[in-house]
Order: sequence, then structure tokens, then C-alpha cells
Amino acid sequence: MKFNIHGSRVEVTDSIKNYIEGKLKKLDKYFENPESITATVMIRIRGNDQIIEVTVPSDKFTLRGEECHKDLYAAIDLVTDKIERQIRKNKTRIKKNYKEVIDFSSDINVEEEDKSSIVKRKVVDMKPMNEEEAILQMNLLGHDFFIFKDADTNTVSVIYKRKDGDYGILTTK
Repeated sequence: MKFNIHGSRVEVTDSIKNYIEGKLKKLDKYFENPESITATVMIRIRGNDQIIEVTVPSDKFTLRGEECHKDLYAAIDLVTDKIERQIRKNKTRIKKNYKEVIDFSSDINVEEEDKSSIVKRKVVDMKPMNEEEAILQMNLLGHDFFIFKDADTNTVSVIYKRKDGDYGILTTK
């Protein structure tokens, strides 16, 4: 696995880079071609907390983890464990859909398959609105996200509340 490690208002030293790479290298065993994957790592500080965000995109799916801790090295350990748990927890689904991407031939301790299922379906009225209206609607409904048709671009978008209190938006092509 290759790495793209950078910090936002924090210097990423060689020792931090080496620690991150060493920890995330243990995920290589789950991928058939780890050399074709580039993990993106972002480190930032909020107050006294060290935040590390790791995104591992493959051809078929993307793994993502974010952890916050007062100690950066502890946050690195936590986020690595989190991503590894994601792989193990969803092993059966991943194997069924993307068997050429993930190698599960090695004998690993696998957590029980996630037994959760879809329990509710909802049809959403796609009234065209701008981003500000979508934020208002989301807040009025008390949700963490809201799907809407962007009046400016005529695309389906999702606005969501981020952990840091700001908003993010996903737009379809």
C-alpha cells in the first residue's frame, strides 16, 4: 500500500509517517494487490484533540475511518483497528460482491457477520431547493442528513452534518 500523508496546521514528522505506515501496512494482507492502493491520511488538531482520518479507496469500495484522541499515536492505533474491524465485520458481503479485490484466504479471526437488515424504506419528494433550504429542512426534521434536488445544478445531492459541526455535501454526476 502506498500512502499520501499530510497535516492540516500540524507538522507531520518522519517518525509520525513511519508509525502510520507501519500500522496501516498490516491491512495489506486483506488486499490482493495492495501496491495498487494509495491510502490518504489527514492529521489535524481541534483543541487538545489529535484527529486522524484515513481513507483507503479500492476499485470497488472505499474504507474510511476517523478517530480522535489526546495522543496522536493512540489515535493512529484506534483508526487502524477500526478499519480492520470494518473489513472483518463485512467480510461475507465484501467477499460475495468483490472477491477479486479482497483476499480472505489467510486464516484470520473473523467477527460474526453483521446481521442487520433494512427495516424501513422511504420515498423522498425531490422538490428543487438550494443548499441553504436543504440545511434548514434537515435541521427542522432533526436529521443528520437530507437528500434534495439542487435547484442550481438539477442534480440529486445529500447534505450532512459533520462531526466537527460543519456541513458536507455529496452531489451526483
